[in-house]
Amino acid sequence: MNLPPRIPFAHLPTPLEPLPRLSAHLGGAEIWIKRDDQTGLAGGGNKTRKLEFLIADAQGKGARTIITCGAPQSNHCRQTAAAAARTGLRCVLVLRGGPPGKITGNILLDELLGAEIVWSYDKTRDEAMQETFEKETAAGNGPYLIPLGGSNTIGAAGYAAAVQELAIQLANSNSSFFSRICFASSSGGTHAGLTVGAKALLPQTEVLGFSVDEPPGELKSNVARLATGTAALLGLPYTFAPADISANADYIGAGYAIMGNRERETIRLLARLEGILVDPVYTGKAFGGMIDWIRKGVIGKNERVLFWHTGGQPALFAYADQLISNL
Repeated sequence: MNLPPRIPFAHLPTPLEPLPRLSAHLGGAEIWIKRDDQTGLAGGGNKTRKLEFLIADAQGKGARTIITCGAPQSNHCRQTAAAAARTGLRCVLVLRGGPPGKITGNILLDELLGAEIVWSYDKTRDEAMQETFEKETAAGNGPYLIPLGGSNTIGAAGYAAAVQELAIQLANSNSSFFSRICFASSSGGTHAGLTVGAKALLPQTEVLGFSVDEPPGELKSNVARLATGTAALLGLPYTFAPADISANADYIGAGYAIMGNRERETIRLLARLEGILVDPVYTGKAFGGMIDWIRKGVIGKNERVLFWHTGGQPALFAYADQLISNL
């Protein structure tokens, strides 16, 4: 694959580790984890891989200001602010709604990283993004727009490259392939990049995204579109239809960023058996879905599965009162 220009600031390769205590506890599949929570940039996470390519594209176009958007506890926004600080660019974050009563989690880190925060209040995300872009353009600040989650073809290329990294790790360790790669899916860029990379390099492996907010039809359509565009960008002769995308939306629970009993149990179980932290919004939902599939036998006992940890731990602090019942 012909990768676009990148700035190598992520801590790569990220570790590939077995989870023997959790696997034994569940009595099912052999579970491994890919630690993209350790990519660096103010707490790490999956967006750092995307930002290597997105920031390179921004610099190549002469940008001086990065604009992106997300929810108040957006991991993508926090990592974008860190990438901008690392490369000497201004960063403007358009966050949904209004400022919370208590500044914690990723919002605190956005501030420490020097990002300027614009709250959308009653405007839609797209309206607020466009207004911010027009304002920065009129001021001569050279803005560059990064979409929600960094999920365009340039960002998704980061996860096609990540499959190259995984394939090398498997070859160097003489390990067998994984039957499935499971992960949290939302804006679709990580999902699309992994889909393209796996088709090229790990064709025996299912790329299974557990949705944290999108209905399955919409998620599959978006990922198929992004994957087709990403393959074209990388010079690969692939096209994807929604039917080619593996996704499950049964574990959204009460909705995006709403933590329920499954997420709470998953966070505690993984922390206490393996010393690994997942978050309530993304990885806790997806890992909880994977655990349920193992318990139900949908993922068979003879399978070897990989959970791709996309990060998000700073958001834990914003949910402290829901995680610890005696606070």
